[in-house]
Amino acid sequence: MLSAQLKMPTAASQPKVEWLTSSRLMPYEEAIAFMDARAASIALGQDAECVWLLEHPPIYTAGTSADPSELLTPGRFPVFKTGRGGRFTYHGPDQRVAYVMLDLAARGRDVRAFVTSLEDWLIATLARLGVAGERHPGQIGIFVGGAKIASIGVRVRRWVSLHGVSLNVDPALEHFSGIMPCGLKDVPVTSLAALGAETDMAAVDQALRDNFEQAFGRETISANDPM
Repeated sequence: MLSAQLKMPTAASQPKVEWLTSSRLMPYEEAIAFMDARAASIALGQDAECVWLLEHPPIYTAGTSADPSELLTPGRFPVFKTGRGGRFTYHGPDQRVAYVMLDLAARGRDVRAFVTSLEDWLIATLARLGVAGERHPGQIGIFVGGAKIASIGVRVRRWVSLHGVSLNVDPALEHFSGIMPCGLKDVPVTSLAALGAETDMAAVDQALRDNFEQAFGRETISANDPM
């Protein structure tokens, strides 16, 4: 049961969501360029919605609410200002990033319900992997006990969503020490590996895909690696 009701388009009204997976570490600038172009074509009705799974090289990204004081070790990794909501976060190898490009105009134009569906999706995925994820009131992301395991940061342009979620599979958790992740002071970061859970990326990807339809009401279809 979804915590908020995101309007689900019928199968007859929309094609399946394309499911893209990149095997190489994807430079952030290349990912943003692809995502911007794809979102624009979705808004024009020229391309199908899509979910893109990838990993980035080690970087920090600063959302629209990022406070410079929360970048604790400037110069450690490249820092990218980005149009998504939220504050500083880390991306790197063995962290699964899922960029979600959906047509919210066909889904009720409810951004809050969309974010809730992203949370539902992550919690269901973690449950499939044997981990009990949970929301923390007033905080964005998914937690296991007192530690954060997944982040959410989105932007909406012409009612198409950009950016999405990141799930810590087995990243170097020490890399998070260079920032105050999502502005949360004294909140530790954890991963599937640290919890002794599944770390095979293919299994994580399958769990994400299997739970996508329940959260968003749409089937997926595999597509070619875009990059």
